[in-house]
This record gives sequence, structure tokens and C-alpha cells, in this order.
Amino acid sequence: MKLAGKTFAKRALLPAGAVMALALTLTACGGNPMDSPSGSSSSGAAGSVTVGSANFPESQVIAQIYAGALEAAGVTVTSKLNIGSREAYVGGLKDGSIDLIPDYTGNLLGYLDPKNTISDKDGIVKALPTKLTPLGLSVLDPAAAEDKDAMVVTKATAQKYSLSSIEDLAKVCDKVALAAPPEFSTRDYGLPGLKAKYSCVPSKFQPITDGGGPLTVKALTSDQVQVADIFTTSPAIPDNALVVLSDPKNNFLAQQVIPLYKTDKLSDAAKQALNNVSKQLTTDDLINLNRQVSGDQKLDPKDAAQQWLKDKGIVK
Repeated sequence: MKLAGKTFAKRALLPAGAVMALALTLTACGGNPMDSPSGSSSSGAAGSVTVGSANFPESQVIAQIYAGALEAAGVTVTSKLNIGSREAYVGGLKDGSIDLIPDYTGNLLGYLDPKNTISDKDGIVKALPTKLTPLGLSVLDPAAAEDKDAMVVTKATAQKYSLSSIEDLAKVCDKVALAAPPEFSTRDYGLPGLKAKYSCVPSKFQPITDGGGPLTVKALTSDQVQVADIFTTSPAIPDNALVVLSDPKNNFLAQQVIPLYKTDKLSDAAKQALNNVSKQLTTDDLINLNRQVSGDQKLDPKDAAQQWLKDKGIVK
């Protein structure tokens, strides 16, 4: 599996926030992240929490948002970032190496139940506690923010075919070429899912291995293909005025950002602080945060997180 670009194989475990940022992430991952904290700060009487993150920038930023919100609520916080795959950080939660980490609802449920067929937001969130309780883990409120696969077209293509949903795309699917990672041809939510749920069979499938990154975007904007699989939190979508087609039949799993934590570890104040973050965190916020961290600004995830917290009035 290729690390650069968060390839499709990695999607089964973790959504990719900003594809182009992984090289930056890897340079920050020296040592074993489960062995030594990346930083800590303390304040007050609401308990102590160790916040972890997966090893890509979007997860790091959300973890830092969680940390800042907890500190503002009087919680003592230690951070352990860049832990790695879901197997690693779920293990860390179970053994107490970390207490809290941001995750994504659909992929978390798929990890817990490989035979899962639930794909809608409410159904996934409802199913999670039953799977997590035996592990001694829990989740709090999900955010509106989602980092999920999406069928994306240019504004010109949307106007040409009057597209706003995958249902609309199905009517002209035999006239368009589709770009996605190679495994999209066999995944349940790839070509098989589009055919089964929407009767959408593209005229051509163009495999591109950058996980919805720059090569995929270039193929789309140059009209080599007319539709592409791109993650919803990619800054390339607004930066190129691309159109995300809605998915009314839930072909793609809902992937809301959600706090995953070790049961009984969080105080009421901590839970309230994290639910307040989820109440305010949007997909557009993640797009902007990914741009700040992974684009030309190259902000440190903690700095980007602190600015978001200030903008939302969570910290001064």
C-alpha cells in the first residue's frame, strides 16, 4: 500500500483529509508515537485526558481541536499524535495508552463489523454503541462534518447534463468517463455499488492511484474524465469550483467526525466540551483547516486548531 496520497486501500481504515499532505505528515512521525507524548498542558479539576490522532493531518487538527476545547473546560490534556491505523489506536484506547481520538462513523462501524450493510448517518450512529460497549469504548455526538467519498464533476459538466445528484448522473452515465483508485472497480461502494443502486455504468473507468489527489483533479478539470471520486474535505473542490453530487441512496458510507473514547474516562465537563465541538464542526471547516495545514500556509495543526477554537468562541 502506497502511503503518499492515502490510496484507496487505506480508505477502508481511514478517510483521507488532504491527500497532498501525507508527505508532510510522515516527516513528523519520528519515533513510536505511542511511547512519548507530543506535548502536554494542564489546568484544573475536570480530570485528565490523553488525546490521540491517526497519522494524517486532518486527524491531527481535529485532535488538537479536542485538546484545546478540553483545556478550556479545565481538563488536563496530554497529546499523543500520529499513532497510525485504526488497529493501532483502538488498541491504544483499550489498553489505556490514550483516552480519546477523533474517528469517522462509517469506517469505524465497518472496522467493528466487517459485514455491516448500514450506510446512512442515523443508522450508523445508532449501531456504534452496541459494537463498542463490549470493548469498553464509547462515542459522543457526531459532527455535521464528513470526510467521505463523493462523485464530483466540474461546473461545466453539471450544467451540461443538469446534474445535482448521482441519480441525475445515472441518466447520462453511459456518456461519461469516471476516475477513481483502481480498487473502485471492485469495492461494494465503487462501480458495483453505482450499478446496483443507481444503474450507473460509466462509459469508461480510468484508474488513478493518488486517492482523489492532484492527478485525479487534473484529469477531471481537463475533461479527460467527467466524474471523479474525491473526498468531500479536499480543498480542491472549492478551489476548482467543483460540484459534489448528492448520494440519496447512500451508496457511500456516511463518515461523520465523532469522538471515540475509553468508557468512563471522560468527566461530564469533558463530554460537554467535546459535544460543543461536534455541534460546530462542519465539512467546510475541515476543508479550510486542511488547506491551512496542507496548502501553501503549512500551518502547524495545533495553530490551525487554536484559530478555529477562537473563531468559534470556545477559547479566547
